[in-house]
Amino acid sequence: MNIILLGAPGAGKGTQASKIAENYKLLHISTGDIFRANIKGGTEIGKLAKSYIDAGKLVPDEVTCKIVEDRLTWDDAKHGYMLDGFPRNLYQAQQLDKFANIDLCLNINVDEALLMDRICGRRVCSCGESYHVSTLNGATTCAKCGSELYQRADDNPDTVKARLETYNTQTAPLIDYYKSQGKLASVTSGKGSPDEVFEQIRKILDK
Repeated sequence: MNIILLGAPGAGKGTQASKIAENYKLLHISTGDIFRANIKGGTEIGKLAKSYIDAGKLVPDEVTCKIVEDRLTWDDAKHGYMLDGFPRNLYQAQQLDKFANIDLCLNINVDEALLMDRICGRRVCSCGESYHVSTLNGATTCAKCGSELYQRADDNPDTVKARLETYNTQTAPLIDYYKSQGKLASVTSGKGSPDEVFEQIRKILDK
């Protein structure tokens, strides 16, 4: 089973990706991880991607597609995988169709007002733990390691609004693209718990 995980910033893709990978033994392929691995390994395509990143530019679609295409040739991807963060636009989706057979595009749908609240209310720790102000009861330190919590610089209303606008312009059209192929399935991640959202996902994947 080869699937794409789609959802706006703050939709909870990371949480659900972990649950899907664990329960269905699917390889979780994050484009961010692929970039970092290629850059760290000093591969030719990694050096090319780094040249754009160092210049403060977006890595071109052609380079991103080549990196993903190469990753899907690895032995660990032969028994099924979940793409997270790719494709991000129609061009990438069309290129993906040339070198991969995608069975399902799973879209996590969340109301935009809730996304704003989730992201702007997020507090994180250097150890990797993440919280929301509504559950902290005034606490300012991490329950796991005791370190001071902080708000990411880009977790503010203006930046979040810009990120959502970019998503709606570039990535949301993928919903119609995969719907037209009969490969789209959507779940609603509202105020339910991550486990309740995963229960919706499980019903879809079990089919």
